[in-house]
Amino acid sequence: MATIVLLTCTGLGLGALYFLVASGLSLIFGLMDVLNFAHGALLSIGAYGAWWAAGGNLPGAGRSGFGFVLAVAFGTAVGTLAAVLLELAVIRPLYTRPREQILATVGVGLATPALLSAIWGSDARTFPGPAALSGTFPLLGAAIPVNRLVLVAAALVVLVALRLFLGRTRHGLVVRAGVEDRAMVTALGIDVRKAFTLVFAIGGAAAALAGALGGLYFGSVDPGQGTSLLIFAFVVVVMGGMGSITGAAVAAVGVGLVQQFANYYTAAGLGDLAVVVMLAALLLIRPRGLTGRLA
Repeated sequence: MATIVLLTCTGLGLGALYFLVASGLSLIFGLMDVLNFAHGALLSIGAYGAWWAAGGNLPGAGRSGFGFVLAVAFGTAVGTLAAVLLELAVIRPLYTRPREQILATVGVGLATPALLSAIWGSDARTFPGPAALSGTFPLLGAAIPVNRLVLVAAALVVLVALRLFLGRTRHGLVVRAGVEDRAMVTALGIDVRKAFTLVFAIGGAAAALAGALGGLYFGSVDPGQGTSLLIFAFVVVVMGGMGSITGAAVAAVGVGLVQQFANYYTAAGLGDLAVVVMLAALLLIRPRGLTGRLA
């Protein structure tokens, strides 16, 4: 029983991490029709930003509880700024040229890990997490890592915030209307470009937050971390339905749990294969994913 509880909680934590990555990816694709292969680069930037700040380079940041929050906020802010710059300099000139758009984001996604390796080396760097989040707590006989709760809580906050943004805010409604009929929204005097930049910033913030908390989950950061997590983020987005935030959340939970249980009860590494099999089976039954809509 204790083993099942532990695997379930760790699977939920991993699923929460996948959702944080996939939510921004799904939001950008669903609202802007941009398949952003540089999303993993934003995650890596957020991870290294938080690691740099938590290492004592940012005044006030460190291994205390408040210092860790400050480090995560710094990493998220740096990733958000990088997302805005990416949208303005690379994506915006290519909105009507999707083929070049894909090539450009792939190039950024490959160049960023190389740049991080050149600055800090290719070896993994230990993430200085706070002592309060390094322990465990008992649950039904299992010792559950505290940091898994942080990931789950962050994922729930992001899920609620994105749903409120899309359905209850003026900017969310403007963006959705701009996707349907950009010319009409522009004729009404609304600058759709600014709204799209906002969406890209929110998506980048979610990716950077995933990177910052991913350092806590894995205990380290490395230049290729964003690329590896991006693969599973794409799986989650496809399974949930392209552009569906709710579908991405459900799919992320399923992927995290399947991966954890398969890795434990079978040979190590077969969890990834189990996820691929689950993806193939779902697409055979529901080609558009679990929901296939933005909600």
